[in-house]
Amino acid sequence: MNLEIKKCRETDIAAVAEFYDEQVRHMDMTDTNYPLWEYNVYPSITSVRECTERAEQYFCVLDGEICGAFVLNENPGGAYEKGKWKRQLSLGEYLVIHTLSVDYKRSGRGIGKRIVEFCLDTARSGGYKAVRIDVVPINIPAIRLYEKMGFSFAGEMDLDRAIKEIPSFSLFEYNF
Repeated sequence: MNLEIKKCRETDIAAVAEFYDEQVRHMDMTDTNYPLWEYNVYPSITSVRECTERAEQYFCVLDGEICGAFVLNENPGGAYEKGKWKRQLSLGEYLVIHTLSVDYKRSGRGIGKRIVEFCLDTARSGGYKAVRIDVVPINIPAIRLYEKMGFSFAGEMDLDRAIKEIPSFSLFEYNF
């Protein structure tokens, strides 16, 4: 598989936002919206633009088409200190994966695995001590991916994000 992972640039924002929109529309139509994303709310062109400006938004290309997207940064965006982490780390000592999506038309081809490997490699080469992620507890496909990739469960917690539809998140970590 000739998968290319790229950092999103200003000229990519519209295409990456449209990729997310298509994924959310599909999930809504098929009752598989496990991450509980909202069309045109999150992820959106606004969130893609903000993450691109901070050099945190990535996307994947396969056969000339976007087939995945994700955010990788140091910001947990919530009360990660509540987690039952195996290693107590401070902000800046770990990276967090956000908004990982794989094209529904290409699921099962290892794209999610390649994205997670990229995130782990980026963290390792950047001197980070771990990669962490939070997942909506009903998002079984994502949970299976992270467990298969060697992530450990670190509890289910309210991360003080004030999202009524998601009172708690399942936390996972991969320590180096």
